[in-house]
Amino acid sequence: MTTTVSLQLKPPYLIFIGDVDTQLYAKTGLGIVQWCPELVAGQLRFAGNTLDLGVPELTVQQAAEVGVKSLIVGVAPIGGTVDDCWVEVLVEAAKSGLDIVSGLHVRLEDFPGLAVAANASGAQLINVRTPPMPLPIGNGQKRAGRRVLMVGTDCAVGKKYTALALTKSLKSMGAKATFRATGHTGIMIAGNGIPIDAVVSDFVSGAAELISPANNPEHWDVIEGQGSLFNPSYAGVSLGLLHGSQPDAFVICHDATRSVIDSCPHIPLPTISECIDLHRRCGKLTNPDISCVGISVNTSGLPVDQRAAYLRELSVQTGLICVDSVIDSCDAIANYLVSEFSLNKANDQGHQHA
Repeated sequence: MTTTVSLQLKPPYLIFIGDVDTQLYAKTGLGIVQWCPELVAGQLRFAGNTLDLGVPELTVQQAAEVGVKSLIVGVAPIGGTVDDCWVEVLVEAAKSGLDIVSGLHVRLEDFPGLAVAANASGAQLINVRTPPMPLPIGNGQKRAGRRVLMVGTDCAVGKKYTALALTKSLKSMGAKATFRATGHTGIMIAGNGIPIDAVVSDFVSGAAELISPANNPEHWDVIEGQGSLFNPSYAGVSLGLLHGSQPDAFVICHDATRSVIDSCPHIPLPTISECIDLHRRCGKLTNPDISCVGISVNTSGLPVDQRAAYLRELSVQTGLICVDSVIDSCDAIANYLVSEFSLNKANDQGHQHA
């Protein structure tokens, strides 16, 4: 059985953001630039777009001339659809021999003229949001290894960034850790994974079990979260991922400046304590010992002189480690995981309980 989607993307990349001018919906491009800067040659945006990924500006022609091999659709708008005005650029890139890489729900072959252009030049059309088949249903059986899942008070609050940062911190300490991608951007960064939100609902928990298989007892699978249990638009995928991941630990991800659910602005954001409680109660179905080990907060919207105080106050309120995973790193959470979940300590506690 094929367990994950494996990618062999050809660098360097041209990141296409078109007319998308908000960071929230350009998170694919931003994520790749943040975590794989050495693979990015430049960006392509339409005139008047003020969003800047911080890489050189290139047209399709210029990209081809400097040896770019792939154009990556770097945006993820609600619903994953592509604007008609983008098609002309994608066709031009395919005609120039650039592979077209997309993580959106709509398939590249469905765009007029794109498949013809790719066939003529030999370019590939790569749809990342295509789950492997067949997938099993979840079985809920205990498996070896450690798992930590990123969860959120809402969507797009830093679950992918936190998982990547936490994996980096664990590895820097000498711990065995693997980033497990569950979304298209994460898969592009890691080179493998399963796009959980493209899986038929009956198989979401089974897919999550495949993403984080049985492993060495002290190995940590750091699992990228999806959606939010508090977001009516995406809560289904979040619950299936929680059950299938069977996490020993979870990290709450939160945006310090957000007050309402992004896709449902009539619904207020939950409190951190509500978020912790619901994930504990739901997670106990497949791991009775699940616990929250920290909070990762996107503080970029706060004034610089208020960020440290915000994190300190939240830590006092919750009794948990609180960090901004991008600004501060996740070293403190990684240290806690290694110390509190060490195999020797778990065995000692088991003997005491016996």
